[in-house]
Amino acid sequence: MADQYEDLQQSYGRCLRDKRFIERFYDAFVASHPAIAPLFKDTDMGRQRLALRRGISVAIFHAAGSPLSKRATEEMADVHSLRGRAPVDPALYPYWIDSMVMVIAQTDPEADEALMTRWRKAMTVVCDTFTARYRAE
Repeated sequence: MADQYEDLQQSYGRCLRDKRFIERFYDAFVASHPAIAPLFKDTDMGRQRLALRRGISVAIFHAAGSPLSKRATEEMADVHSLRGRAPVDPALYPYWIDSMVMVIAQTDPEADEALMTRWRKAMTVVCDTFTARYRAE
């Protein structure tokens, strides 16, 4: 049976108790590399935060192999592909993962090394999917 990452869904729920969780993530992410802030210069950050809030759950389901998340993940990957409306260089995904894991570790009161390793593993699956679709026709 595939790993369903139920512990990550629970961890994410605990993180969302902090109303600034998503905002804190973006603060960390933008500060993590000079190429990131320009990506958001014309972005409605309210909409972006809502999209990420949904996207994290989709990412967890995708990492678990859920067929229900396939379409949403592909749509998100296409948005961030080279030909999408918000292309993201795959070289920046490690900064995304590092920022996410850092803010989760700071926010989830039950965070420990094992849980953070699982978060990193699951988010890598998603970022690998985005990377594979970056140059796809």
